[in-house]
Amino acid sequence: MYALELDNLNFHYPSGTGVEAISLRLATGEMLGLLGHNGAGKTTTIKLMLGLLTPASGQVRVLGEAAGNARLRQHVGYLPENVRFYPQLTGKESILFFARLKGVAPTAALKVLEEVGLGEARDRKVRTWSKGMMQRLGLAQALLGEPRLLILDEPTVGLDPVATRDLYTLLERLRAQGTAVVLCSHVLPGIERHLDQVAILSRGRLVVKGSVADLRKQANLPVRIRVHGLANRDAVRQALGTDGIRQVNAHGLDIMVDEHHKLDRLAALLAHQPSDVDIHAPSLEDLYCHFMQQEGGLHA
Repeated sequence: MYALELDNLNFHYPSGTGVEAISLRLATGEMLGLLGHNGAGKTTTIKLMLGLLTPASGQVRVLGEAAGNARLRQHVGYLPENVRFYPQLTGKESILFFARLKGVAPTAALKVLEEVGLGEARDRKVRTWSKGMMQRLGLAQALLGEPRLLILDEPTVGLDPVATRDLYTLLERLRAQGTAVVLCSHVLPGIERHLDQVAILSRGRLVVKGSVADLRKQANLPVRIRVHGLANRDAVRQALGTDGIRQVNAHGLDIMVDEHHKLDRLAALLAHQPSDVDIHAPSLEDLYCHFMQQEGGLHA
């Protein structure tokens, strides 16, 4: 069974189209990166997933049932982009408030607070907390009830590198237990290794979808080979030609090469006995910029 199904989804605002012909599938235990510029349709798509909006046509199914079904609320967690809490409440009071709304036992709610690193601060009023702590409280309320579908909108905003690492460690544990995750983020470096699928939106339409490997094949962007410790850099230039070659330093070169010729170029480089070679496939950020430029929406 799919955790999430969007079938030819359409929604229209009075001022214009919200989303058009969106189709996606997310299996249990998978993580989907939902990407796009501001105004691309991500928030509208999330609201449709949550059943907060009704599509003009098409269908949204969550855990096999229509989105918005009251029975699903126990099994869906949501972290909005801008979290807000009652400032006069403590962290403990806040999470227990949300636990009561969701029918979660107090002991389980306090355990979640510990999992996101807020156990020691739970008796302080939320108004004294940092932005990163508020973000972690938002994540804690989304995790209440061990949701089977978790929708996170910019979850790393305000988190330091350690807290960000801990977040993804927690998400990987949840995925191993079968939780499906929809992740919206403008922070692309570092997330691609966690994603099973990527969907890029622009102007309410799905530009491209698939695994990162699928997107690399479709984009056909060059691979970067960085070579260090060349005794005779000029000989390498003469052997390989100058196309796609850029000097890094006195003994290093960057070489941009078509994926299909990667091994041939690498073999030629190794003949010159470099001290080290790094190979960099196009990153998720590279792929995002490529598809958005094709769409004409990179700066829209």
